[in-house]
Amino acid sequence: MQVEKTVFISYRRTNAMTARAVYQHLTAHGYDCFLDFESIDSGSFERIILNQILAKAHFVVILTPSALERCTEPGDWLRREIEYALDNGRNIVPLMFDGFSYRDVQKYLTGKLDVLPQYNALEIPSAYFEEAMARLENRFLNKSLDVILRPTPNADKQAVAEAKAEVEQQPTVTKKRLSAEEWFECGNNRAADDYDGQIADYTEAIRLNPQYAIAYKNRATALNKKGDIEGAIADANEAIRINSKLADAYNELAIAHNSKGHYYSALADSNIAIRINPKLADAYINRGVTLYNQQEYKSAIADFEAALRIDPNYANAKEWLEVARKAKANQRK
Repeated sequence: MQVEKTVFISYRRTNAMTARAVYQHLTAHGYDCFLDFESIDSGSFERIILNQILAKAHFVVILTPSALERCTEPGDWLRREIEYALDNGRNIVPLMFDGFSYRDVQKYLTGKLDVLPQYNALEIPSAYFEEAMARLENRFLNKSLDVILRPTPNADKQAVAEAKAEVEQQPTVTKKRLSAEEWFECGNNRAADDYDGQIADYTEAIRLNPQYAIAYKNRATALNKKGDIEGAIADANEAIRINSKLADAYNELAIAHNSKGHYYSALADSNIAIRINPKLADAYINRGVTLYNQQEYKSAIADFEAALRIDPNYANAKEWLEVARKAKANQRK
């Protein structure tokens, strides 16, 4: 057996800066790393991601307080990546950032994920990032492993090379940008109705990293809920300017336009969100709400049903479906 220096980095999109910082450190120290930075087209995404997990001996997963929250959703990709790595015997190395604690995320550790806390994890204090990375190399990755590595299939090589090139073209991650993610996590951990607190935290994250698309999107969400529709539209548009593939930002823009009665714009926004991410249940609900407001009840019902096919337990979709069905029945009278 020999020490393998190949690493797959698994992360939630909201923690992209943290994942890039780990990638940059490891590649600078001779590791062959794979980090998907949204360059893989949706048609080949699943195949390439799973093949790259098989091509790497180590599986590093970035854990922050909010990272596992969506793991209960059907088809969540972070969950799928972790489960696939578990099933294929990869060296699982959880990296804990921003005060992550398994105690706080027990409800998300269902099914195969319930074994994740059994793996030896490494806490990464932001003030001692380089020291922690040295420990990651020397203790967690410096192991002889008896795993079967699969070579990257020829059909995937160009996409993998493009993904690697895109990551390496990004600006170097600084401590300031890492601290931006800490403020982002603070915003995520606020009470659901603490809109002012959320806005303040996301604003600080944006100040530290003006290219933080998901922070703009989350601030747009808080502004929408607070009733500052123009502010929400401005933030959602800025998120889209930074990352045109951010489906959630288009979805937030649809909510804002819908609340202003701009139904044509809301429909266009929802359509783009669904095209980017066909499994975004919220986008179907919001498009359904727009159609409902236009008394297009049949089409609205189809969208609410689509949302429930994605997530059968989505209470909001069930409520809207019932309302739309009643409206459609009354329309015929």
